[in-house]
Amino acid sequence: MASVRPRVTLFVPVLNEIEGMKAILPQIHPEWCDQILVVDGGSTDGSVEYAKALGFETYVQRRKGIRFAYMEAWPLIRGDVVITFSPDGNCPVEAIPRLTAFMNDGYDMVIASRYLGDARSEDDDVLTGFGNWMFTTLINRLHGGHYTDAMGIYRAYRTTLFSRLGLDQEEGYAPERLLATRIGIEPLLSIRSAKRKLRVSEIPCPEPPRIGGKRKLQMFRWGGAYLLQTFREIYHCR
Repeated sequence: MASVRPRVTLFVPVLNEIEGMKAILPQIHPEWCDQILVVDGGSTDGSVEYAKALGFETYVQRRKGIRFAYMEAWPLIRGDVVITFSPDGNCPVEAIPRLTAFMNDGYDMVIASRYLGDARSEDDDVLTGFGNWMFTTLINRLHGGHYTDAMGIYRAYRTTLFSRLGLDQEEGYAPERLLATRIGIEPLLSIRSAKRKLRVSEIPCPEPPRIGGKRKLQMFRWGGAYLLQTFREIYHCR
């Protein structure tokens, strides 16, 4: 007997991504997801209005920073599995059913890796490529991971992991205060999944160039905060 597909929520954080949204979101087949939740960080380019016009659920976060998109909107998620997805062109939509299929085999998390097998990132430059390699290597060495891509947003995982791994608790992101920034959840999710020895897999998935919009990367402040966070987790018992 075939297993029943878990309910899937596509979680889409946006901030002034109207060009990418218009190119990417219409490509998503309705049968791939049970819920599409667009979480807006304060767009002024019509991103929210466009998402509503497509019939997607929307939420406008109250606090600035990518992490608060997750923290504030997570209670709205109805899926057993969440796929975090950037609509800026970096996340090929055809990987959505592949991620779901792997999750249906009992994995806790499946990452669409930009560096597995023949997959490559067309959005990397020398610094971001090195940074992704460095952090992935550190997470593997220090926390027992087996990742080729520990940093990327494009991944599927059990919705319950957000609270189970303490990703909803501010203490896990304490190093960001030293650098006056707000960091994302993906490195901590990768670290704590490795420490818990959860069942994790990866699929190869190339990263095309972003479409329009403005890159939000805070290279050195984010990098410094993630580095401190990675070492801090050696002594954290979560």
